[in-house]
Amino acid sequence: MKRTIPFFSLFFALFIITGCVSAKERKPPYPIKGVCYNPIPIGQGYDYNFWKDAKELVEADGRLMAKAGVNVVRFYQPGKDLEQTKRLIHLLYKRYKICSAVGHHLGFWERYLDYTDSRFQKKIEKEVLGMVEALKDEPGVCLWILGNENNRCFDNEIRVWNPKGLKAEHNKYKLAEKKAEVYYRFVNQLAKKIHQIDQRPVALGNADLSFLDVGKDLIPEVDFLAITVYRGNSFGNLFEQIKKMGKPFFFSEFGCDAYNAFLNKEDEENQALFLSSQWKEIEKNLGPAGCWGGFVFEWTDEWWKHNEWDRNGYAVHNTEGSWANGSYYFDASGGKNMNEEWWGIIALEKREVGLDKRIPRKAYYELQRLWR
Repeated sequence: MKRTIPFFSLFFALFIITGCVSAKERKPPYPIKGVCYNPIPIGQGYDYNFWKDAKELVEADGRLMAKAGVNVVRFYQPGKDLEQTKRLIHLLYKRYKICSAVGHHLGFWERYLDYTDSRFQKKIEKEVLGMVEALKDEPGVCLWILGNENNRCFDNEIRVWNPKGLKAEHNKYKLAEKKAEVYYRFVNQLAKKIHQIDQRPVALGNADLSFLDVGKDLIPEVDFLAITVYRGNSFGNLFEQIKKMGKPFFFSEFGCDAYNAFLNKEDEENQALFLSSQWKEIEKNLGPAGCWGGFVFEWTDEWWKHNEWDRNGYAVHNTEGSWANGSYYFDASGGKNMNEEWWGIIALEKREVGLDKRIPRKAYYELQRLWR
């Protein structure tokens, strides 16, 4: 006798096949073995539209990423053309099953910055929700990241933020805390509205753990903490500290530059050594309710970065340090030992035609050994 399938069972089976059942349970791969991806070619600057090079980038970088065991890339900001953005994300996922964590700077680098200004908030909200609406049906997207190191404007460390919407406060520490409260509430509001559109998790980008003690109770809609950490070859007591925040987290940036400011030459050995030590510590502390892995900073060198306003320098691999960090002890005595243009695990070499040549450094092969 011919067996018939009840309509409800057939509907439920189709529901599962199309992936609708799991839509509300979408999570990034575990653990995240990721790289920060901002593939700007030699001679170009921060405003270069690399999204238009989707096919070439996937062929050049996707293959190398897959061989290294990379399962997620991090984009800091979508392109102005969201269809171009979607195409690159789609091709990476379709060909190599590499997902994308898509972020938004939340206006941090704009000329005018004030999270107490309702007009500024509405502008950023429109951009963020527009990004989510445009990309929500793309299966290659696995995560949204709001902000990066925006907490570094609370005390005017990087960006100066003069909050017009706050009462005058002469105590700079109290003022910084008030700014933090405003910002974290705004991020929570964005996360809530994103969840009304899409069920992928939303992460809060933060520089290390600074000000999270102020914000931890203000962000119930945030699913993950995404922290940038540069504490050298060890994260110290971070894994204990972050438990107090009550949320799972991942490293949105960690790594080591490949230039030795003391010896004044490229140093692949120490870069590989530090990244190996960092990842082993991450791996030791993995847990679904705790650490979800992280993103190595970064995939390729960025030759424009030392002085972004000097376009003549975009074709020069600058070796001058931008800031000092004693935790990177191998060249700390060299003064400013953080060389912004040398963080890639892939070096670049200019070609006459096409994309720059990709040259994997020792750190690439060390991560490949650890991740595959």
